[in-house]
Amino acid sequence: MRYTYTFFLFLMMMLPQVLQAQELYSGYVLGAGTEQPLQGVTVTASSGEQGISNENGYFSLATPGAARRLVFSYIGYRTEIINSPSGSQELRVLLQPDAASLQEVVITGYETNRPLLQTAGAVSIIEREVIERFDESSLVRAVNTVPGVRMEERAPASYRISIRGSALRSPYGIRNVKLYYDGIPFTEANGTTALNLMDASNIGSIEVLKGPTGSMYGAGTGGTVLLEPRRAAAGEQSLEVGAMTGSFGLRRYTATARVGSEKSSILVQYARQEYDGHRQQSAVDREVLLLSSEFKPSDKRTLAANLIYSDLYYELPGGLTEEQYAEDPSQARGGMFGSVAQNASMNQRGVNVGLKQEYTFNERFSNTTSVYGLHRFRNHPFNTDYERNTNQEFGGRTSFAYKAQLGSIGATFTAGGEYQRGFEAARTYDNNSGTPGDLRTDDEVIAKSGFGFAQAEFELPADIIATAALSLNDTKYEITRLHQVSSGNYKYNRDFEAVLSPRVALLKQLTDQVSIHASISSGFSPPTEEEILTSDGQLNEELEAEKGTNYEAGIRGFGLGGNLYFDVVGYYFKLKETIVSRQDVSSVAVFRNVGNTDQKGIEANISYTLVNEPTQQLSLLKVWTSYTYSHFRFDEYQQNENNYSGNELTGVAPHAATAGLDVSTSFGLYLNLTANYVDEIPLNDENTVYADSYLVAGARLGIKRQLGQHFGLELFSGIDNLSDKKYSLGNDLNAFGGRFFQPAPGRNYYGGLSLKYNL
Repeated sequence: MRYTYTFFLFLMMMLPQVLQAQELYSGYVLGAGTEQPLQGVTVTASSGEQGISNENGYFSLATPGAARRLVFSYIGYRTEIINSPSGSQELRVLLQPDAASLQEVVITGYETNRPLLQTAGAVSIIEREVIERFDESSLVRAVNTVPGVRMEERAPASYRISIRGSALRSPYGIRNVKLYYDGIPFTEANGTTALNLMDASNIGSIEVLKGPTGSMYGAGTGGTVLLEPRRAAAGEQSLEVGAMTGSFGLRRYTATARVGSEKSSILVQYARQEYDGHRQQSAVDREVLLLSSEFKPSDKRTLAANLIYSDLYYELPGGLTEEQYAEDPSQARGGMFGSVAQNASMNQRGVNVGLKQEYTFNERFSNTTSVYGLHRFRNHPFNTDYERNTNQEFGGRTSFAYKAQLGSIGATFTAGGEYQRGFEAARTYDNNSGTPGDLRTDDEVIAKSGFGFAQAEFELPADIIATAALSLNDTKYEITRLHQVSSGNYKYNRDFEAVLSPRVALLKQLTDQVSIHASISSGFSPPTEEEILTSDGQLNEELEAEKGTNYEAGIRGFGLGGNLYFDVVGYYFKLKETIVSRQDVSSVAVFRNVGNTDQKGIEANISYTLVNEPTQQLSLLKVWTSYTYSHFRFDEYQQNENNYSGNELTGVAPHAATAGLDVSTSFGLYLNLTANYVDEIPLNDENTVYADSYLVAGARLGIKRQLGQHFGLELFSGIDNLSDKKYSLGNDLNAFGGRFFQPAPGRNYYGGLSLKYNL
């Protein structure tokens, strides 16, 4: 007991000296791009002590004396060293993705999940950071940073996407471009996509596959867009609320709850957006509820479930003539069938439910299977009629992958199929000042779409990857007319002949940072239901499917220590049976095949990081640009006595470019500058009317800070159309009566905040 007491007394006497000699370092480790907490970062002191950051990015490390340096290391990020750190204040450490991790961005679009440098195809990625550099009231500005892609709004929330010039076929809505959400079909069996039922905050990233992708995604010549959902990070438990207000009565609110672990991820998000409108009859009111979840019950199985419920109302101001556009771009279409008088608007409610399973049988053999169902109701007073439609649909997709070793050649074989079946009850009425009048037509439409696909990929000597893929596509419509005043009832079936869509591609990796690729692919795109059965109830029985062949080659890679990124693609697309739209006297879009088109283009994307020093006051300085050149011409186009062969393809600008500057500081202050240029656009097939070219610029200034261990705060403000440029975004092509122009907003401002609480 005497020895124990003596030892205890000695320890008590020495403890103050030990504590006095210790130094405590603490703070937060965040990703430099997203400023989200990084869990699992190893913190090593020069004296050898180590610590690990937790799920909030927080670390605490005690050393026996003042450390000469702290080293922060994390897989996929550049190692960061802080010399002579101060223990008297919390550290805020930003880790920057290294060049190797940027090269390892995984492309999911061709099923083999290869890095970008090993993907033979024109692919662009829109990361979450790009979506957040704008106000998130719309995806338009983020998508338009991608070369070869143009997104428009004919009215707020009335979207149109064109990939390599497919806008002519889409007088309204999204057609000839297929969309998936978490690998589950979001485009309906009838060929249309209600992207406006989704909020920009629901999307984690966007992968755009340009050109025909029928070998993996079925019918389509315009391209494929893969939307990835938001997810909760492993170890994350947080609540987040955000609010924003802006010009023209913009109000936006979001609330998000996240719970993540190594085995599960659950995100629940509510978004509400209101907008009074920059024109007469252009208001918007949208509510979206998202449930995004993922579970890993075993090392072999991953399950995902997504639910999107949306209630959307938006008004349609209508197109203006050139004289009206010059006189007052804020006015709506007038006259007896004016937009205000007829309450031209869209009421749309819908729910999409998707389930997906990824199962690995062994290290060579795996399967991904998804099923979905949707219900959508549309109540749509238009200028000349009133439509009420109800859609119900189900479908699924499955894909098997097998990895083999054929001597010295590695191979991956993929095969699967997809099927969709939709039923629509469609009724049209007279529009009596915004209320339904007498019944015009009553139709039941069944749309069936399906395809099977197979792909073989070989890793050849000399760092060459060869790919061969093939799909067999089939589309069928069954239309039953229950009521029509003039011609009575009938049934009409249209089964488009099954078409093979092949694709072959080669990729050569020149170095570990540069690769070249080339491919030949064909596409098949049958008319959508709305192209066969127009809104005035007329059947378009003569319309044929588009078919085309695409040749392309490109180079992409990194240079200058990973600070320079470049991606350049050239292509030639020969399209047959091109579908174009024209408006008749009642403003109803009428579709017809007009022969062939020649589409040649160049797409380039270049970025350069001038400064990348997370610990310095100026932590990031980056410039980037994208450029699109389009030489699109009608090859054979005869309309009655008029020959339009050789004319520019309607709705396509010869030149388009976007450029940006990103600045960040170690304090959390950031600035994003963006400018977008679009050349003049032909608005009719005759090439007698053009929309003027325009250059618009915008900026966003904000600050992100971690407030203690639990709270994160972001404050931001921004401006769009800085020079108050008058331009038309979402022109009505081949419009009757010269109503081509859909004016975009003038100079407008926004500001808001986001508060996050980490549990």
